[in-house]
Amino acid sequence: MLRLSQLMRELAVPEGAAPAAPSRARPAPRPGPPRPVVIWNLIRRCNLNCRHCYSISADVDFPGELTTAQVFAVMDDLRGFGVPALILSGGEPLLRPDIFEISARAKAMGFYVGLSTNGTPIDAPVADRIAAIGYDYVGISLDGLEPTHDRFRRQPGAFAGSLAGVRHCRERGLKVGLRFTLTRDNAAELSALLDLAEAERVQKFYLSHLNYAGRGNRNRGDDAEHAMTRAAMDLLFERCWEQARRGIEREVTTGNNDADGVYLLHWARRRVPERAARLEAMLRRWGGNSSGVAIANIDNLGHVHPDTMWWHVSLGNVKERPFSAIWADLANPLLAGLRARPRAVTGRCGACSHLDICNGSSRVRPLRAGGDAWAEDPGCYLSDAEIGLAPVEDAHALALA
Repeated sequence: MLRLSQLMRELAVPEGAAPAAPSRARPAPRPGPPRPVVIWNLIRRCNLNCRHCYSISADVDFPGELTTAQVFAVMDDLRGFGVPALILSGGEPLLRPDIFEISARAKAMGFYVGLSTNGTPIDAPVADRIAAIGYDYVGISLDGLEPTHDRFRRQPGAFAGSLAGVRHCRERGLKVGLRFTLTRDNAAELSALLDLAEAERVQKFYLSHLNYAGRGNRNRGDDAEHAMTRAAMDLLFERCWEQARRGIEREVTTGNNDADGVYLLHWARRRVPERAARLEAMLRRWGGNSSGVAIANIDNLGHVHPDTMWWHVSLGNVKERPFSAIWADLANPLLAGLRARPRAVTGRCGACSHLDICNGSSRVRPLRAGGDAWAEDPGCYLSDAEIGLAPVEDAHALALA
């Protein structure tokens, strides 16, 4: 995940001045395997039927899901292993009867606890229970304005329900944010959604590029074309830059396409060239894609994955083996490959002069598109000039590339 607003705030500080805020440095390495943030799909059932759902959920019960006791046992292992954060997801996690029992225990154990929901189940009583738990963050997905969102979610009234959930959470003092997956069919509504986030006073906006998983794989023809992606990122950069210069603290992040970091560097070289070297150093410390390293996923059946987009590949199952043992096992070639630095990527990714910034980005897209997880990422929207494979005559040519 690229913490865009944080980088922009630091970039807005004139050269030689003190940083606007402490930079979020990566923690010092600990012996042994990395301790990831765990995104945990506790339930596959969902009251919606979204076009780009990576878990291909439906409004039915799925057999074989972890019991409360099994969830608690896994939590004990995760905490003992040093996992810092749990993002509780689904399906729709609020449909799981023991969700608040699980959440309360996670908070008591000292985890950072996020809730990833479509927002429609959040009425006033549910919001009261969410507030009582004290979730560190509640993320609610919107796919556009009302007609677009309801079409994506395949349910009339979904937008109104999600927005009501946002307001209920905000009114109770919870940190709440909007999540938006960029596709060809909704890219034109990004500006309006950013306006909505500001009007609703939400603290965070997360833009996810479409990744080829679940229904997202079926609908990968809807992936925003590269020019459209660039236009969306240009808009996001300008909005974040203006907010940084005005001292607005809203958090904006992007995910599922780590080319964003390289594209931001080129933006800075045009707009604030005297500060671009500082940004480049921060981006190299960030290091790009962290699937299988700083991010892990446990699905509803207990299978462990490098992230939520890898449901077709299991590293092991927590019903049979502790997560800590699964995550430490570099005999698994996928896990070993994701942890390699640099990754053994090929094509444009292997030749890219900024591989140490993006780390090869998503490995699911090339696997889904051509069957090779280490091939070049077809979602990379950077020109050959921007990745060092062709000469750049001048800054204007780069801007138009």
